[in-house]
Amino acid sequence: VEAAKGNEQAQNTYALMEKPQPFAFIGNVEARDVPFGACDVLVADGFTGNMLLKMYEGVAGAMMANIKGIFKQNAITKLSALMIKNGLMDFKKRMDYTEFGGAPLLGISKPVIKAHGSSNAKAFCSAIRQAKQFSETGVIENIANAVTKSAQASEA
Repeated sequence: VEAAKGNEQAQNTYALMEKPQPFAFIGNVEARDVPFGACDVLVADGFTGNMLLKMYEGVAGAMMANIKGIFKQNAITKLSALMIKNGLMDFKKRMDYTEFGGAPLLGISKPVIKAHGSSNAKAFCSAIRQAKQFSETGVIENIANAVTKSAQASEA
């Protein structure tokens, strides 16, 4: 959306990223569009990113609690819940941060997964799994190569 949104740092970053890059830059996205897959990678300062994540965690928790309350109202709603139990469990799994464990920090030389401060054993196990998978993707090397190529192109 609008390139002039955000503070000076966000606007300067936008100006840099809209220049020809080896990735597809789509610009600013609305927070409401993030859970619908508006972008593959979202870049934000730490405070804003943390606010966005915590908000979605809270909304997911509230939704799950409300859905559970609806299905526990009476015998008919309990029976209904049994009929769609698999779908509800899949939905709950997609909304559960412990399934993911954390998010990779990019732009550094080794795989680092930033886990939630309140992570439990399941979340840490997921973070370790994610770190292993992330290290096997070659993303770090690809970023390093792209930065090197970009620097060489700027010097030329």
